[in-house]
Amino acid sequence: MSFVVCNLLNMRYSIIFLTALALFIARPVASQQLARQLTLEEVIEIAQTQSPDALSAKNRFLKGFWEMRTSKATLLPRLSLDGTLPSYQRSIDKITLDDGTDAFKERALSSAELELSLSKNIALTGGQVYMKSNLQRIDYLAGSTPTAWLSNPLIVGYSQTIFGYNQFKWSKKIDPIKYNEAKRGYLADIEQISITATNYFFNMLVSQFQKKIALQNVANYDTLYKIGVGRYNLGKIPENELLQLELSLLQAQASVENTNLDLEDKMFKLKSYLRIKDDQPIELISPEENVSFFEIPVEEAIQLANLNNSEALAFERRLLEADQAVNYARHTDRFNATLFAQFGLTQSSEEFDQVYVNPQDQQQVSLGIHVPILDWGMARGRIKIAESDREIQRTAVEQERIDFDQSVYLQVMNFKMQQRQLTISAKADTVAQKGYDISKQRYLIGKIDIIDLTTAQINGDNARISYARSLQDYWINYFQIRKLTLFDFMKKEEIGIDFEKLR
Repeated sequence: MSFVVCNLLNMRYSIIFLTALALFIARPVASQQLARQLTLEEVIEIAQTQSPDALSAKNRFLKGFWEMRTSKATLLPRLSLDGTLPSYQRSIDKITLDDGTDAFKERALSSAELELSLSKNIALTGGQVYMKSNLQRIDYLAGSTPTAWLSNPLIVGYSQTIFGYNQFKWSKKIDPIKYNEAKRGYLADIEQISITATNYFFNMLVSQFQKKIALQNVANYDTLYKIGVGRYNLGKIPENELLQLELSLLQAQASVENTNLDLEDKMFKLKSYLRIKDDQPIELISPEENVSFFEIPVEEAIQLANLNNSEALAFERRLLEADQAVNYARHTDRFNATLFAQFGLTQSSEEFDQVYVNPQDQQQVSLGIHVPILDWGMARGRIKIAESDREIQRTAVEQERIDFDQSVYLQVMNFKMQQRQLTISAKADTVAQKGYDISKQRYLIGKIDIIDLTTAQINGDNARISYARSLQDYWINYFQIRKLTLFDFMKKEEIGIDFEKLR
C-alpha cells in the first residue's frame, strides 16, 4: 500500500515539475509574441532618428556645413611648408671659355630647397598678400666650388588683379545663403520624413482596422448562420437566404486571410522604413485623441513660408548666381591688368653660417596687362548669353514665387477643409456602426432581409476605413504646412533644432 502511495506522490511531483518547466520555457516565447505598441508620435520620432531618409538628410546638411566652412577657410591665413629634398641633375652643357671659344663640359649637381610661406586672400579686392622665407643649397659634384647657399630670410609681397573677376566677393555673398538654405532644407526634410512615416503608419493602421473588421464579420456571420440554420429548420427563412448567410460567412473567412497577409506586408514596410530589425510584431494605436482643431491665418502662413522656407532662400540665391555669371562674363577675356609687388632680403655664401649675415634687399614691381584686340565678338557674346540667362532666371523666380504663395494658400485651405471632413467622417462612422447594430437586431426579428443587413455591414466597414483615411489626410496636411512654413501652428512656435549636435 505504501509503495502505491509513494508512486502516486512521485507522479504528482513529476507532473508539477514538468508543468512548471513548461511554463518557464513558454514564458519567454509568449513574451516574444507580445506586440510592441506604437503611437503616431513614436513612429515619427523613430523615423526622424534612424530612417534612411533621416540619415540622407543629415548628410545633405553636413555637406552644406562643410561647404560653408571651406568657403570661409579660403579667406583665412594659410601657412605652408614646401621643399625639394633633394634634386639631382647631370648634364653636358655648352660653355664659353676665357679665350672666347666654346666647349662642352660635364656638370653634375644636387640641390635642396625649403620654403615657409604665409598667405591670405583679400575678399574686398580679390588680391593676395603673402610673406615667406626660403633657403637653398647647391652641391656641385664636379668643379672647384663644392657647395653654395642662398637664403631669402624675408619676402613680403602682394598680387592683385585690377579689373578681373573677384570670386571671393561673390562667395561671401552667396555661401551664407547656401548654408542657411541647407539648415532650412534639413528642417523641411525632417517634416517630409514625418509625412512619409505618417503614410506608412496609416497604411498599416488601415490594414489593422480591416483585419479587426474581418474578424468581427466572421464572428457576426458565424452567429447569424447558426441562427439561420435554426430558423431554416423551423421553416421561417427560405433556403436561398440560408445560402446567402453561408456565402457571407465564407467570404468573411476569406477576408480574414487576405487582411492578415496585407497587414503583414504593411508591417514589414513600416519596420523596414524605421529600420527595426527584430521579429517582434507591431500594433499601432490610432491617433484619434491627439486631433485638435485650430485656425491658420492664410496671410501669416504665406509670410512665414517666404521667411523660413529653403525654397524662398533658393530664389534669392539663384538671382545672385545669375548676377555672378554676368559679372564673370564681363571680366573674363576682357581688358585686364595685374599688379605684382614684392620686397625681400637675400644673401648667398659658400658657408652656411654666413648665409644670413648682412642680407641685401631686393625689390620687384610689375604691372601686366591683357588687351584683347580681335576676338570676333566672343566676349560680347558671352556677356549677352549671361544677361539673357539672368533675365530667364528672374522671370522663372518671379513665377515660382507666385506659384509658391499659391501652394501655401491651397495647403491652408485644404487643412481647413480636412478638419471639417474629419468631423463628418467621425460622425459618419458613428452613424454607420449604429445603423449596422440596428439592422442586425431588425434582421434577427425578421424585419429586414439578408441583403439589407449586408448593405449595412458594408456601409459600416467603409465608414470605418474612410474615417481612418480622413485621419491620415489631416496629419499629412498638418505636416505639409509645417514643412512649408517651418512653423508649428498647433503649438504656435518656430520649428528648429540644435544644429551643433549634427556636426
